[in-house]
Amino acid sequence: MIFLKDIVPAAQNNIDTQFILLAKGKFTRDGETKTCLALVADETAAVHFQLWGVESDAFQTGDIIHLSNGIFSYQRNNLVLRAGKRGKIEKIGEFTLPYVETPNISEIAWVPDPSNPKKYVQDKVISPYSRIFPPLH
Repeated sequence: MIFLKDIVPAAQNNIDTQFILLAKGKFTRDGETKTCLALVADETAAVHFQLWGVESDAFQTGDIIHLSNGIFSYQRNNLVLRAGKRGKIEKIGEFTLPYVETPNISEIAWVPDPSNPKKYVQDKVISPYSRIFPPLH
């Protein structure tokens, strides 16, 4: 299992992690599919998480979620963590996971690694916290 602070943008479904859902944003429609952007965190970092379809209603603030085979990539110009087509999310508990709200991994600018253009490295911090979800504390 990987901590959120250690995820990097990639085109592969290989992220296995767990986190607590802190906040859900507005629901939007992508054609027939309902989507919802959420703020999630673990003890090392926070990140924006995309909920699709029935996931949008199935998970609530305070749920502890396990993500397997997740992907961290750009979705409509936003860097988000999501299950994708091959990933799976499931509720494994409620309210008992320590977390931090900063840094927010979605608020970091990433650039191709000069030594390996297929990998990304952190360039600069756009904002230390989520600009979509203001800090809770």
